[in-house]
Amino acid sequence: MNAPIDPQGTALVVGGTGISGSALTRELVAQGWRTISLSRREVTTQDGIESVRADLTDPQSVQAALAGLSPTHVYFTAWSRMPTEAENISVNAGMVRNVLDALGPSGTLEHVALVTGLKHYLGPFEAYGTGSTRDTPFHEDEPRLDAPNFYYAQEDELWRAADLYDFSWSVHRSHTMIGHAIGNAMNLGQTLAAQAALSRAEGTPFIFPGNEVQWNGVTDVTDSGLLARQMVWAATTPGLPSQAYNTANGDVFRWRWMWPRIAELLGVEAEGFSERPRPLEEQMVGKADAWRQLVEREGLAEPDLSRVASWWHTDSDLNRPVECFTDMSRSRNAGFTGHADTLASFAALFDTLRAERVIPA
Repeated sequence: MNAPIDPQGTALVVGGTGISGSALTRELVAQGWRTISLSRREVTTQDGIESVRADLTDPQSVQAALAGLSPTHVYFTAWSRMPTEAENISVNAGMVRNVLDALGPSGTLEHVALVTGLKHYLGPFEAYGTGSTRDTPFHEDEPRLDAPNFYYAQEDELWRAADLYDFSWSVHRSHTMIGHAIGNAMNLGQTLAAQAALSRAEGTPFIFPGNEVQWNGVTDVTDSGLLARQMVWAATTPGLPSQAYNTANGDVFRWRWMWPRIAELLGVEAEGFSERPRPLEEQMVGKADAWRQLVEREGLAEPDLSRVASWWHTDSDLNRPVECFTDMSRSRNAGFTGHADTLASFAALFDTLRAERVIPA
């Protein structure tokens, strides 16, 4: 594991209560940084973290929230899902612009790290994994796809601000994130835990929701703690060029191998791919009431199933028509040696969810 770097300033985590942002704030506090979490609605309850709230789509709200703060390092992990990619571009690029234009004139910014993801290579949700995609493993220097993509628009805003305000930058292209965050829009591990809890309560099999390509193909995922460590490394290691880094655990797997092992961790009977995909948005129709009953019976913490599970996102991941995994050579060659065991990542997440009474013990 890379050694912690002595902090030299103040870190602002934009989206600090999300799946990647909460892991980042924990990592920064552990390394001794002054850490500020900026989010739209929730205030973090983690020790050692200062919280500010703003509507990231409103420049005046952002200006007011950040007035008097002079962070040296900004970690941008927030995003907002919109109905179309055109709206995704407008809203998500605007959030990056609003934060950096609020902070840039102070002259204190040294580095800005931006989390994006593998839609950089696969295309936007509207055309996810269809048409022209990059070959696996994905490499950071491949050209952009010829399609609108809010990740590209966010990068453009980052580069514009870096030129204007003179700071270094890094982009972190994570794969599917394994981590804990209630209310997160993209959370495969937590979604599978909720699916298994309902399956166990009803005595039904834990059915793989994806297609045959994903069942048999090679893939990888990203532990949120690993992403946090890579972002801090990129932001604080002297001499690194401003560039993008893929971020994945460093191991690969096939779902036909992983699915029964996840089922065992969650105490349910696994059922794999058979003939056709069985998406969670179909499997889980009408399950909100069953979840509320399970929460009441087991004394769980969150009665709103939509804040625990994101069926649509897990369906998107597990029904891609193409194989999907990344090359990690760029950060390895630059000195980042962090890695995570994927099965252990799932196990640790499930233990956390049990301890926090999100799923039954």
